[in-house]
Amino acid sequence: MENFRKVRSEEAPAGGGAEEGGPGSGPFADLAPGAVHMRVKEGSKIRNLMAFATASMAQPATRAIVFSGCGRATTKTVTCAEILKRRLAGLHQVTRLRYRSVREVWQSLPPGPTEGQTPGEPVASLSVLKNVPSLAILLSKDALDPRQPGYQPPNPDPGPSSPPAAPTSKRSLGEPAAGEGSAKRSQPEPGAADEDRTT
Repeated sequence: MENFRKVRSEEAPAGGGAEEGGPGSGPFADLAPGAVHMRVKEGSKIRNLMAFATASMAQPATRAIVFSGCGRATTKTVTCAEILKRRLAGLHQVTRLRYRSVREVWQSLPPGPTEGQTPGEPVASLSVLKNVPSLAILLSKDALDPRQPGYQPPNPDPGPSSPPAAPTSKRSLGEPAAGEGSAKRSQPEPGAADEDRTT
């Protein structure tokens, strides 16, 4: 493939079923109409996705959100869902994994100028059909059916998003905190190093 360059990639048409884009399309057919759908792409910035997702889920009318990504974006999709679960406690999760067919079109690179070649010759193209993994994660404020595959209940005790702060006590400025005195390095006095060199 070193003599070819990728021109475009497009999703190949599905053979039927829920993939075709009608109402209720995608992996979650019984999704509420007000649900937010976040398409995560390879170049998406997590902070931008999370800002929109958090603001959307903060509204009382929004009851569910779906993060979906395919190919190299699947890890970023999981990361977004996990961050949102930590920010908003009590979210029910359903994960669906499937494969999408992607058609890549490649064109041959024009070779260097050779004798006998006409400049207007058509370039050869190549079409490749790939099956790439696709992941969709539904997070819902409402309870979901625990018997469906890929269901995860809410965390009973979500951990804090930042480590807990150590308790502070009132102390004077030069005094070490509790447990701090033994951890500090002892610093030699400025004149002590000179005395060691002269002896």
